Amino acid sequence: MQIVREVENILGPENKRAVQQLVGGANRSRQEEALKKNKPAIVVGTPGRIAEISAAGKLHTHGCRFLVLDEVDELLSFNFREAMRRILDHVGRRSERRTVLVSATVPFAVIRAARSWSNDPVLVQAKNVTPLELVPPSGPLDSTQPASDSNPSASQSLPPSLKHYYSVVKLQHKVDALRRCVHAMDAKCVIAFMNHTKQLKDVVYKLEARGLNAAELHGDLGKLGRSTIMKKFKNGELRVLVTNELSARGLDIPECDLVVNLDLPTDSVHYAHRAGRTGRLGRKGIVVTICEESQVFVVRKMEKQLGVAIHSCEFTEGKFVIDGEEKEKSTMDGVSGSSDMVQQACST
Repeated sequence: MQIVREVENILGPENKRAVQQLVGGANRSRQEEALKKNKPAIVVGTPGRIAEISAAGKLHTHGCRFLVLDEVDELLSFNFREAMRRILDHVGRRSERRTVLVSATVPFAVIRAARSWSNDPVLVQAKNVTPLELVPPSGPLDSTQPASDSNPSASQSLPPSLKHYYSVVKLQHKVDALRRCVHAMDAKCVIAFMNHTKQLKDVVYKLEARGLNAAELHGDLGKLGRSTIMKKFKNGELRVLVTNELSARGLDIPECDLVVNLDLPTDSVHYAHRAGRTGRLGRKGIVVTICEESQVFVVRKMEKQLGVAIHSCEFTEGKFVIDGEEKEKSTMDGVSGSSDMVQQACST
């Protein structure tokens, strides 16, 4: 629906009906009626619903010239296999179709799919365009190359304006560390990530008990509930959104100025997806990982894989402390100050 709204903004109000959503969970009959009535030029949807309506003969795509696959590394998963097969077979002719595969990270599985799904594919990144045939194989499928600690796919997806930190606390003090982090950085729009859905409610309860407006967001909530929470968060009624991996991909909230990992991401790719929720479109952003002493080696490993500096920090008496150097932070601009300040703090 974010994509639908963006397309509507581009087309303008007079051409609003030229784009149609086909997402699962919505009323299928109404979607089919809208297709018949409006004859949209652009359809945005989920694989299952698009394949379902296509199979019913209600969506005619043989003349389609463009196919865009967003979060393509997820669409390669087993859950979408049948739906994706139908879409690829019925949307335009491969020889004439322009296929665009979009992903923040590009594992070799995506490169392999691009080679089989399109003609003369190219890899488009922030600063260059490379013919896919020149992209060297990487990852587990390339057994001829020695293993590497770096993950260029994940590191290239990180917004360049981000600052990365980690703070060591005991397990029972993590939520309080989150509260102190938010206040020390004066963050107004915060996304906190956890690995397990069952723990979200407890964290929200503790944050609200300490005076922070917070809410949980996860897949078990109904569509209306998720929409309501997102609306409140974007409007500033909520300061902290506590969520799981559901929100690590695609969630577009430009105002988000702080991402906190209350639980460690499972790998550097998941770190990159979470971190990408802030620092969007050139804005400044902060990523803080709250971990236990025994987990610091994992942070160091991700630091090496991502090729970014993740500095140690603390939050005491409303102040933000980097490597023992105390710095008062009244605004996020102060937190995101110049790289010289960070360098100076690290050298101290």
